[in-house]
Amino acid sequence: MGFVKTIITEFWNTTSDMSVYLLFGFFVAGIISIFISQQVVERHLGGRGIWPVLKASLFGVPLPLCSCGVIPVSVSLHKHGASKGSTVAFLLSTPQTGVDSILVTLSLLGPVFAIFRPVVALITGIIGGLFVDLFDQKTSDKEKESEKCTDDCCCSHDKKMSSKFVSGMKFAFITLPRDIGKPMLAGLAAAAFISILVPDDFFADKLGTGILSLVVMMLLGIPVYVCATASVPVAAALIAKGLTPGAAMVFLMTGPATNAASFVTIWKSLGGRTAIIYLLTVASCALLSGITLNYFMAGMISESMTGHHHSMMLPAIIRYSSALVLLALLGYGILRKKKVSH
Repeated sequence: MGFVKTIITEFWNTTSDMSVYLLFGFFVAGIISIFISQQVVERHLGGRGIWPVLKASLFGVPLPLCSCGVIPVSVSLHKHGASKGSTVAFLLSTPQTGVDSILVTLSLLGPVFAIFRPVVALITGIIGGLFVDLFDQKTSDKEKESEKCTDDCCCSHDKKMSSKFVSGMKFAFITLPRDIGKPMLAGLAAAAFISILVPDDFFADKLGTGILSLVVMMLLGIPVYVCATASVPVAAALIAKGLTPGAAMVFLMTGPATNAASFVTIWKSLGGRTAIIYLLTVASCALLSGITLNYFMAGMISESMTGHHHSMMLPAIIRYSSALVLLALLGYGILRKKKVSH
């Protein structure tokens, strides 16, 4: 019984630490959805060259598109005239981060991670896009086929709503919690179990602080899907148990950006060469960013990097009430998703 109580306590503490930031992130995401629709993105990313690749990567960094929205929007971009490079740049930068995950990163991992993560996502998108434009310029009719977004997808907008603001808030507090509900709760639960079951300095003892830890986290993160926001509490728990900041950064990049399902979809939609360049870009940029972050943060103790002091500055009533609101939104989103699926 004591073990269960400890798990619940850890779950609650992490949730309350991040809830205010995540709720604010939802709100900002809703505002963004009002002004930046899929059609706006398509209009600005057509054509070839460096400028469309740069704009595609810039567009992708703040957009809170989940895994269900990134692939259809990207394929639609390609169909509407965006080069493969622009499409891949968008595919690389978008799932790694978003306005909601940036704020959660700030709350749990501190300002260094919160700044470093979107910058790396931007650079990764640019590099991947330029390499695709350079080495894969073939375009077949099959690659032009588009996968349309449905009304259930996180990137869709309710055109029946008379008020854009109401539509944006619906996206922010209904659609987004629905899309990240299960992975978010799973991430919080995983963080709680890691905090309790994994001994202190476990990862430092087993993996060390060198390149091995980065490679292990890369191999772990590439085949599985971890939501960009849900991966943050897991990374914070891993750092607290001795994982280096760089290795955690590798996990934060590869988990959201790659998984078996998305790789297959990219292969079928954009071609095998593009899919391989995509995967190699993620892997190489993740390792380089991990090495850079480890060098930059050398000498800092793990506890100072988890960033819990940011949330502790907020009054307890705000943190706890926000946590209750967040859990209610996630729970409602999961239940609503089940009803729709049935």
